[in-house]
Amino acid sequence: MAEQGSGAGAGPARRRRWLRAVLIVATVLALAGAGAVVYVVQLAGRFNANVHRSDALSEAFAETASPSATASTPSVPKLSKDTNILIMGLDSRLDENGRPLPQDIQNALHAGDDSGGFYNANVLMLVHIPADGSRSTAISVPRDDYVQTAGFPGAGFKTKVKEAYSYGFAAKQAALLGAGGPNDDATYQAARDAGRAAELATVSAFLGGVRIDHFVEITMVAFYQVARAIAPITVCVNRATQDTFSGADFRAGTQQIDAQQAMAFVRQRRDTSDPTYDFTDLDRTRRQQAFIVSVLHQLKQAGTFTNLPKMEAVLDAVSKNMAVDRSLDLLTLAQQATSLTGGNISFSTLPILGFGTSPDGASVNLVDVAQIQATVRALLAPTPPPAPKATRTAPAPTAAQSSPAAGAASPSSAAAPAPTATPTPTTAPTTTTYADWQGQLQGGSVPCVK
Repeated sequence: MAEQGSGAGAGPARRRRWLRAVLIVATVLALAGAGAVVYVVQLAGRFNANVHRSDALSEAFAETASPSATASTPSVPKLSKDTNILIMGLDSRLDENGRPLPQDIQNALHAGDDSGGFYNANVLMLVHIPADGSRSTAISVPRDDYVQTAGFPGAGFKTKVKEAYSYGFAAKQAALLGAGGPNDDATYQAARDAGRAAELATVSAFLGGVRIDHFVEITMVAFYQVARAIAPITVCVNRATQDTFSGADFRAGTQQIDAQQAMAFVRQRRDTSDPTYDFTDLDRTRRQQAFIVSVLHQLKQAGTFTNLPKMEAVLDAVSKNMAVDRSLDLLTLAQQATSLTGGNISFSTLPILGFGTSPDGASVNLVDVAQIQATVRALLAPTPPPAPKATRTAPAPTAAQSSPAAGAASPSSAAAPAPTATPTPTTAPTTTTYADWQGQLQGGSVPCVK
């Protein structure tokens, strides 16, 4: 549900910002012709008009909320400070308006999957973009980490980090309906915002009070439609694997997959063909990282960011099926995305102590909060640029550390050097092999993972 700006404050300042933005975009796209400039500005406006704008960020962090962005004030600001964006992926059978997903997507989910999803944030990834344009860092928060909740009435108890969203949603909905409010779309959207705010506050506190400047909430329908718009997508797995729950059926090595296979690729968390194969939810997280890197690499190789009709298809796919905070701007994101597609990003997964059981019998990841926060500080701390090197000499990872307890790495080991890329023949994409979910996964090639 789009929300337009009121027009308050329109005047010379706004016109100057608009003209400055148009000039910047025109300069960047001059070689593509004047028509492309108009096209991109129109596309940005259409995206801003379609995407769901949420007040969750101001609810979660009232004192640090950014000013509202509107569809009438596009801009391409240079980052003046490091920016943190929390990506939340909802594994829900409902869209942003609470309606059931289309049947083709229900089919793509594979009906046998045992995960109902509800309003759980099954994907949580903090993306840190330095203001100086140096390497970005993405930190995956395992969805089953057992943490203390925050950001909603009655919070303070421990549960899986992904469930803060559903608790915040339920608390707000119960309060509104209990006060005699109507069971309508406004109540539903207020509850969704409360869920987002609870997830933002819980993740921020768990990571040590990390500032979250923006958020992007993506539903399964958005993921599926983007995958369909850019398919076939090149991925790589270390060995053949099958899973009847997610529908995964992949041969070993590099392969191209369609949108339905892409959903299975990022959702697989077991191997039903070989019970001895140690495939866990943490490997699923690594799959999600690998998929993002593969897509970014493919978009760059295919020139998608300069292919305006292709970008239109991608943006149309996501704009109606995602929610963002009010100040997140499409053109700013596009400005950053061009560097990320060049491989200027690394992915890490937060360590765990092991697997355990909560008092109510749920399977959870046991974590050391002090270690988590130290790891986050180490990953987000600015580092000097590396000295020029003629060749890459970092050793490839081994499978020596494969147990859950081995994931409890120190901050220094969490930021260990990436494995060396192993070039494949020129007819195939360059791949980099990762034995497990630990260590950093680097952008710039197609990751080969479990």
